[in-house]
Amino acid sequence: MVRVELGDRSYDILIDSGILSRIGERLLPFNFSPTIAVISNPTVFNLYGNIVMKSLKKAGFEASNIIIPDGEEYKDYFWTYHILTELLSRGIDRNSCLLALGGGVIGDITGFVASIYMRGIHFIQVPTTLLSQVDSSVGGKTGVNHPIGKNMIGTFYQPRLVLIDIDTLTTLHEREVASGISEVIKYAVIWDANLFEFMKRHCHEILKMSKSHFQYIIKRSCEIKAQVVSEDEKESGLRAILNYGHTIGHAIETETGYRIFLHGEAVAIGMCLEARLSETMGLLDKQEALRIKLIIESFGLPSELPANIKISKLITHMRFDKKMEAGQIKFILPEKIGKVIIKKGHIEEFQKYLEL
Repeated sequence: MVRVELGDRSYDILIDSGILSRIGERLLPFNFSPTIAVISNPTVFNLYGNIVMKSLKKAGFEASNIIIPDGEEYKDYFWTYHILTELLSRGIDRNSCLLALGGGVIGDITGFVASIYMRGIHFIQVPTTLLSQVDSSVGGKTGVNHPIGKNMIGTFYQPRLVLIDIDTLTTLHEREVASGISEVIKYAVIWDANLFEFMKRHCHEILKMSKSHFQYIIKRSCEIKAQVVSEDEKESGLRAILNYGHTIGHAIETETGYRIFLHGEAVAIGMCLEARLSETMGLLDKQEALRIKLIIESFGLPSELPANIKISKLITHMRFDKKMEAGQIKFILPEKIGKVIIKKGHIEEFQKYLEL
């Protein structure tokens, strides 16, 4: 178990096998209203919906499901409005709970809906992808996309509980697993050199889906994020380091309409480009930048920007980045494995280095 310490909004992250069949009993201590809405997509609900609904019913809950299409392109205002309409029509009240069963898209949109429905109701994160288990389900960032930029509409709103069933990883496509590993590499670069060495040393076992290795990297990632979020919930300082690889990564996703790259793949390219930026600016040793690139490639992740995507295009999207302040943008730049700095400046200053 990992604890996110936020005073009276603190919550636990439970990591284990077989959690899905015990969800109902896990929710009983919260004294929610009997009505629960499970938000999911067809792929995930077909796999796990039955076991979750049976567990909730066994515990005395009246659970219904709301299904939205599978994909980042559906994390938008239209589907937010659809979910809100369904909640209203079903009589979900202020003490009801929403349960996000799925990956990062489901977790983000469910958390956002929970934060604005009746000015805020409870929600539980039940992440079923590696990426959502190690990153997006923890920390309370919620939101939806806009054609101009990713996650531009959202809130900081913490879940009451995060339930991670590592058994769900066995049904993931290897590309989705790699996408999640990208975020684990991020934690290693920004915070924990020992985790970086673990990933490098056990690359083969991790790619073979070793349960013990996955349990370790999930728990360690959650520990790092919990510590950062507990110190800086709303990204006024330290939490910004979690954006390593994301400034460029989000621009890549926006440029490609959220349809070409998985989130972790875009972040992997972003980490490599931002490491190269740090090297070009004289902040990072060339060998360290190469180590980052090589570990990303060793897990089958992309490390280079496609030839048809120009830096100038990405710069255009970065101008609408929510981290822009008074014409300046923040880049998270590694100084060495396990340590990064927050570098702020006018976007043109960074562009000249990125285009070298």
